[in-house]
Amino acid sequence: MRNMKKWVEDLINSDKRTALPIMTHPGIEMIGKQVYDAVTDGRVHFEAIKAVNEAYPLSVAATVIMDLTVEAEAFGCEISFPKDEVPSVVGRLVSDYASVEALQVPDLNAGRIQQYLLANKLAVENIDKPILSGAIGPFSLAGRLFDMTEIMMACYVEPDTINLLLRKCTDFIKKYILELKKVGANGVVLAEPAAGLLSNEDCERFSSVYVKEIVEAVQDENFLVILHNCGNMGHCTPAMVMTGAWALHFGNKIDMVKALEDSPSDVAVMGNLDPVALFKVATPEEMRAATAELLERTKGYKNFVLSSGCDTPPEVPEANIKAFYDALIEYNK
Repeated sequence: MRNMKKWVEDLINSDKRTALPIMTHPGIEMIGKQVYDAVTDGRVHFEAIKAVNEAYPLSVAATVIMDLTVEAEAFGCEISFPKDEVPSVVGRLVSDYASVEALQVPDLNAGRIQQYLLANKLAVENIDKPILSGAIGPFSLAGRLFDMTEIMMACYVEPDTINLLLRKCTDFIKKYILELKKVGANGVVLAEPAAGLLSNEDCERFSSVYVKEIVEAVQDENFLVILHNCGNMGHCTPAMVMTGAWALHFGNKIDMVKALEDSPSDVAVMGNLDPVALFKVATPEEMRAATAELLERTKGYKNFVLSSGCDTPPEVPEANIKAFYDALIEYNK
């Protein structure tokens, strides 16, 4: 059993800067498979995690694909599966109080849940470092079930409907994460990007109180919650902090130094190199320079962990990943 509370403390107290990019897609390409194969087959997904870990051993943990459709599909949403892109939700599942009230909280055999549990289980059994699962946050899941544009309005005109939906989303996410914990995962990256569309006060009301409930149910010395919100531009960091997650993961829209200033020093703060504009599109020289600059800007904060701002997309050049790690190695000299 790995003590994840101590693991976070060790990251914070390390003499060297550490890195934890959210990155699985390069592994899919390394094993000659397509995104569709990995998001529908737990064994392929595991082989991709393993390939990335072997190619880039400097990452302090292994992460799974950040797929924000798995839980929505379990509830009954229609999912679009492009061969070489991440899946997406089609249409909306619920639209008013009556349809939300009738919505059943699914069991863990629904959709692709078992394939994701399998990927995590195989990773735990075969990779000797912390395995960080993935799950969607309650407000982001509710937005996929209700429609993102509609839920933003409904928060103000139908708050009872949205709170009932959030209750059901939270119950399912909690159940799913507890099962991920049971198969041996050491933590979860809880992706709540839609909450970044809310004010800090509304983020607390419609996201953080529910996330806090999840954190209190699953986080302990053997299991870590990393709360990811790439929609936060700095305005709702206090709402993220109030959840009690031992690690916070920020997207490329935020000033990383401001995020560090607004976060407790005993919480690991991760981010925030742009997964598209830098990892995928930039030249290796630009990637290396941007990484070096971020490391320099954050050098006054022991609790900073270098990362991508979100899950890196398909088709990130190998040279750019190497440039990311080369900048880290150079900095640590």
